[in-house]
Amino acid sequence: MPKKKTGQRKKAEKQKLRQKAIRGNAARVNLGEHPCNAVMECDKCARKQKNRAFCYFCSAVQRLPVCAKCGKMKCMMKTGDCVVKHSGQFTTGLGMVGAICDYCEAWVCHGRQCLTSHACTCPLQDATCIECERYVWEHGGRIFKCSFCNSFLCEDDQFEHQASCQILEAETLKCMSCNRLGNHSCLRCKTCYCDEHVKRKGFKYERNQPMPCPKCGFETQQTKDLSMSTRHHNYGRQQAGRDDDDDEGYGAGSSYGECGYSYYGSGGGAGDVDDDDDDDEDEDDEDDSEDEESEEEDEKDDTTAAKE
Repeated sequence: MPKKKTGQRKKAEKQKLRQKAIRGNAARVNLGEHPCNAVMECDKCARKQKNRAFCYFCSAVQRLPVCAKCGKMKCMMKTGDCVVKHSGQFTTGLGMVGAICDYCEAWVCHGRQCLTSHACTCPLQDATCIECERYVWEHGGRIFKCSFCNSFLCEDDQFEHQASCQILEAETLKCMSCNRLGNHSCLRCKTCYCDEHVKRKGFKYERNQPMPCPKCGFETQQTKDLSMSTRHHNYGRQQAGRDDDDDEGYGAGSSYGECGYSYYGSGGGAGDVDDDDDDDEDEDDEDDSEDEESEEEDEKDDTTAAKE
């Protein structure tokens, strides 16, 4: 007979399940609809940007700030759990705010629930763009997530990144550990794995759930369901270990001409070596013909002198 669970153990298990659900819901937050990432138009310079306490361009304060947690612009005294008690039926503007979030740089209202929970559940805690590595405080645009690798993107790099996200860091679609076809692709590591090497020893997998990547833990997807492409080189591999100077062009020493391939503008191609050899042979033939003509003239002079 299993031991009967005590009340303290039941509470601990319920709290563990609640925390797991909170972490799962935080990962599924739609950034486009979250108040901390909403569109804000400055009252002074009329430029659109992410919801923030101060305008990124002119540092002006909004006339009607929006709470980054609940998204409200008006605090009702009857229905709100206000930490700062205010007179009247409602309050707006700076009388409604209570703090500024360090992650999303937006106002948080003076409600007790918003002040105590927003900093722990802010979806922009690690919102660093994967392309330009800029944080929320370093640009004025909104934050997005890549639909393939689920990485944070700024407003300037979102389209360029998603257009080139489904490219593997390999030249084939084969598994990294063997020569079999990679049925599972990790869009964060840009690698493929077969059915055998995608699993790790001693790891418990859930049924009917996508397999996690053995390298980074991100959920893999079926390669056949994606339009994956491989890395390719249009002009061959570049030579490593040389510094690129501004005054060097395509005909510089690091060009493909050094590898034995000739092309227009190469400095040391095989075709140039052949041309030099032909020129040397022509010069040798001309020198030999001149020597023969000089010898014939000397013989003629000797014969005329003997007759006289």
